[in-house]
Amino acid sequence: MSTPSPREIVDRFLRASAANAWDDLADLYAPDAMVEIPFAPEGVPARSQGRELFRARFKAAAPLRRFEKAAPVVVHETRDPEVVIVEYDLHGSMTRSGRPFVFSYVMVMRIRDGLIVHSRDYANPLAGAEFRDELAEAIRQ
Repeated sequence: MSTPSPREIVDRFLRASAANAWDDLADLYAPDAMVEIPFAPEGVPARSQGRELFRARFKAAAPLRRFEKAAPVVVHETRDPEVVIVEYDLHGSMTRSGRPFVFSYVMVMRIRDGLIVHSRDYANPLAGAEFRDELAEAIRQ
């Protein structure tokens, strides 16, 4: 069985996110993966490490919001075969209020041996501001 390409891992990442498949999403990360959020809002860590920490955060936030689709998606492959840049919008709604949202992301992902080993995640801080209190509570764990 061959190792999936970084592009294939990105496709799996987007499918798992849109399907709210949190274990599948966490399993795409290396055990010691690092995620950086350079423009993290107050209360959200700018750096986090470890697949199981990510799994716990994904599951903690799951009851708060429901994703429906990732679109549009643009994937940029780079000269470095491990690095992929992904631009996408994640559409969904908050479970309590039913209010719809669209969160826009740019992620610079380093994928090695079929696993995400590092990611720098950029999001529009204003788009999620109205939901920040609900989401930050789950991410603080």
